[in-house]
Amino acid sequence: MSKEPLLSVEGVSKIYKTGNATVYALRNASLRIDAGELIGIFGPSGSGKTTFLMMAGLLDRPTQGAVRFRGELISDPQTDLNFLRDFRCRHLGFVFQKPNLIPFLTAEGNVRIALKIGGLTNSDSEIRARFLLEQFGIGERQHHMPIQLSGGEQQRVAVARALANKPELILADEPTASLDRVRGRQVMETFRRLADQENVSICVVTHDSRHDDLFDRKIEIADGQIVDNFV
Repeated sequence: MSKEPLLSVEGVSKIYKTGNATVYALRNASLRIDAGELIGIFGPSGSGKTTFLMMAGLLDRPTQGAVRFRGELISDPQTDLNFLRDFRCRHLGFVFQKPNLIPFLTAEGNVRIALKIGGLTNSDSEIRARFLLEQFGIGERQHHMPIQLSGGEQQRVAVARALANKPELILADEPTASLDRVRGRQVMETFRRLADQENVSICVVTHDSRHDDLFDRKIEIADGQIVDNFV
């Protein structure tokens, strides 16, 4: 393929040492992610899915291999962690299985904090945050604290926060796990719309096969290795 991928994971391994034991959480994984792709990552618990997401999302350095963004080397075993943090803030968005909201900020405040880090002004961040919360059906809850929100509402705030700075790549770890069928579908259809209309690339780790029709590709990981890569 001649087109340069948005993100390229190249021969990445993540190795942990426990006493005399060597554990490969990820082994020689390679994957290219093109702009505007929605990719599903499947596999049993403990297979390496989340570790792959951490490497592709620059949350940690690989033990071996490299990650490139638009052809530029971004992460390898020697990369400075502060550089990875700054790069993530500018280009990536994350949705985790647990919402991880800041408990002393409102729903709107949790979205706006991401916008503040991205350098958006107060008035613009307020408009953007309220727009995103309304998109996920929780605009009327914007002034509520996380403890006042249901688990599903908290997760929708977390998704809105991930979209705040209009990232080029979103990485999501079980983003619909705490949502009912309707809200879960809404989140996945939002991801599909972002891929199609905004050219955002999205990788979703999931066990939920109800949304298979929305993925461009599905990746299967087992025992730390990518064992299948299919449409």
